[in-house]
Amino acid sequence: MELGSRMEKNEQFLQKLGRKSVNKCLDLNNCGLTTEDVREVVALLPLLPDLEKLDISWNDLIGGTLHSVTQQMHLVSKLKILRLGSCRLTTDDVRALGEALEAIPELEELNLSWNSKVGGNLPLILQKFQEGSKIQTLELIDCNLTSEDGAFVGQLLPMMQNLEVLDLSINRNIGGSLNSIAQGLKSTSNLKVLKLHSCGLSQKSVRILDAAFRYLCELRKLDLSCNKELGGGFEDSSAQLAMLEHLEVLDLHQCSLTVDDVMSLTQVIPLLSSLQELDLSANKKMGGSSENLLSRLRFLPALKSLLINNCALQSETFTALAEASAHLPALEVFDLSWNKCIGGNLKLLLETLKFSESLQVLRLSSCSLVTEDVAVLASLIQTGHLAKLQKLILSYNDSICDTGWAIFCQNMWFLKELTELDISLRPSTSRDCGQWFRHLLCAVTTLPKITEIGMKRWILPATQEEELERFHQDHRCSIHFDLGEFQEADFPRLN
Repeated sequence: MELGSRMEKNEQFLQKLGRKSVNKCLDLNNCGLTTEDVREVVALLPLLPDLEKLDISWNDLIGGTLHSVTQQMHLVSKLKILRLGSCRLTTDDVRALGEALEAIPELEELNLSWNSKVGGNLPLILQKFQEGSKIQTLELIDCNLTSEDGAFVGQLLPMMQNLEVLDLSINRNIGGSLNSIAQGLKSTSNLKVLKLHSCGLSQKSVRILDAAFRYLCELRKLDLSCNKELGGGFEDSSAQLAMLEHLEVLDLHQCSLTVDDVMSLTQVIPLLSSLQELDLSANKKMGGSSENLLSRLRFLPALKSLLINNCALQSETFTALAEASAHLPALEVFDLSWNKCIGGNLKLLLETLKFSESLQVLRLSSCSLVTEDVAVLASLIQTGHLAKLQKLILSYNDSICDTGWAIFCQNMWFLKELTELDISLRPSTSRDCGQWFRHLLCAVTTLPKITEIGMKRWILPATQEEELERFHQDHRCSIHFDLGEFQEADFPRLN
């Protein structure tokens, strides 16, 4: 009877949090747990001997109380997944967790991200890991790790033969211990994901990592983005990158790539035949030096996502990219935003994109597009091309006149898969909507999946506000017209 009463109370506790009773999974992620709730969790654990997943991430008030949970870890010894991201863990919590990990030898995933007290105390947590550990995923994003923590990770890696995912992103002090980390990586032959986003890496870091790449034959995803001091490092140290024959995702955005980096990567990237996602955005020196690299993207037929936004492309490099895109049949996401040379030249790209049957997202924000560009886009849409497009971003192209928007809106109805359209103006400008707004409303009535239309800083005169209100009354659809700070329309869908 006592057990039944306890189980009923636990059921009520989970219902209060909007969660269901489970056997192997207890997910209390982002539930706003209080100190009292933590006591309930502690009481719940003994009733879940087969528990394999415990997620209490994004509960800020857990900090300082984790020891009461870790004391029960021996009762859930089958636990495989433990997620404690953004819990404001204290030093005492960290110490208690380190002592408890020994009681859960089956652990395969540990996420301690966004807990700053992990930094400087990492050995307290992970020192009990033994050789042959079953850990497959270790995530320590933004943990304020020190250089000493980084060195400790390097020493620990050889004990984690099963490691598949290592994420040390946003720990800007570990760049100085990269030698130790890279040495340890040589022992993690099963690693599939390596993320070192914003880790304070330098030019020397590329050479250090390059020496480890030959041992990472199973690597699928490599993220070195937002390491601004990395620029110049690829000039003589990218040869082993080409050995990653299974690499599917390469993220080098905002790495200050130099002209020589681009020349070196031109010899490497086209050899990555399994590549599906490539992000080179926010590398402005690419603009006039990447013609050969972009031209050779045609050798990556599996490419699904290509992000080249804010790269200061010039006419020659844009032409090379446009021609190469004809050979990317699997392309689903294409972002060329903030490349001004596209204005007046969009026809070059659209002539090749009309062969694309997979494109779902096209971003052309702030590309200095003119009326002729959207007229060509409308013509392409009218002929049935780009039929799978789901998101079309044309914001911050203020040079398009009302006639251009009218032509575009009159042909929008062909995009039956469209869910999001953004035609917002730049923050520094505003403009009255023309008669094309009526065409937009007409087109929207025929688009069954659209939910979001960005129109920030377009001003609706009183007559058009009335039209929008009538549209709401007549069609009763859940479409959010985002008109910015002063005007907004959000309509609920009726079943």
